[in-house]
Amino acid sequence: MLRCTGGGFTLTAMAASMYIVVEGDDPGYDIFVNGRALARHEDAVERLALRLGVKPLIEFFSADENSMALLIEEGAGNPDLLKRLPPPQWYAPQDGLKTVSVMVVELRREPQQLGTEGALVLAELEEYERVLHKTQARGLRWHLAVSWR
Repeated sequence: MLRCTGGGFTLTAMAASMYIVVEGDDPGYDIFVNGRALARHEDAVERLALRLGVKPLIEFFSADENSMALLIEEGAGNPDLLKRLPPPQWYAPQDGLKTVSVMVVELRREPQQLGTEGALVLAELEEYERVLHKTQARGLRWHLAVSWR
């Protein structure tokens, strides 16, 4: 579960997935990313990003009406939040690529630094990288959302 703390957002234990939302109804390409290993290891991934001097992925999180409606359907949100939801924040794909690409290079070098699932986290980051390159090529913006299943 994503919860707000004094310093930002934290994922807590549930079957969560961190996925990419691209601005607009249909970007014209597949934006699917698994994101489950990234959600399970979000704290370690954040520490890795900070150690590498890049913005942590969770800082690209933004709740939009569709993702919040999904969370509420999944029983992980309060329906009253929809009424008070601020507009979604959108990010330039090159900003996300800077974070993702640096972490991909580092995890290709040494995936086990994130434990036994380091290779899974690397594979998901490579999915993010692919989607963000397509997003950049089309001049679109993006943000992260979280789903619980």
